[in-house]
Amino acid sequence: MAETPPAARAGVYPGTFDPVTNGHVDIIARTARILPRLIVGVAVNAGKQPLFSLAERAEMVRAEAHEIAARTGSEIEVREFSSLLIGFARELGAAVIIRGLRAVSDFDYEFQMAGMNARLAPEIETLFLMASERHQFISSRFVKEVARLGGDVSSFVPARVHQRTLARLRAGPAGPGDSL
Repeated sequence: MAETPPAARAGVYPGTFDPVTNGHVDIIARTARILPRLIVGVAVNAGKQPLFSLAERAEMVRAEAHEIAARTGSEIEVREFSSLLIGFARELGAAVIIRGLRAVSDFDYEFQMAGMNARLAPEIETLFLMASERHQFISSRFVKEVARLGGDVSSFVPARVHQRTLARLRAGPAGPGDSL
């Protein structure tokens, strides 16, 4: 059997990453052990009323991904996108979309999305990774909510992200322009 070219083994891990959590970082690190090339797609999602701008979210993910790439020797790129995920994956030549699952409640939504993506782009597979046990309950939404109410979220996000989250909450949310 012929070896698959590296470009065909590229994966896309999409999300809003508002903010990037230790769970996200764990999925990025575990994927970097599986695929030689990973593109982390930081998505525009104005409907979620982001705490951080698109550029800030991409910058935070980039800092964490840089350390993982240095440690694993894999190629990790961080890109912003506002298009349909399948279009973004095709544009990058990705063969796999990575999705993290925390709980059974995530599965129904992710299963439907994977089915839709398979119909739109049958050549692109969806790979589900279960969250590591210590990260199963972490979500960006909970991190923001707990932090807004004065709770300690330092064990849920990387140290740099923790500092930026606290600073942002003191300063107020990102401006209305969360666009590319």
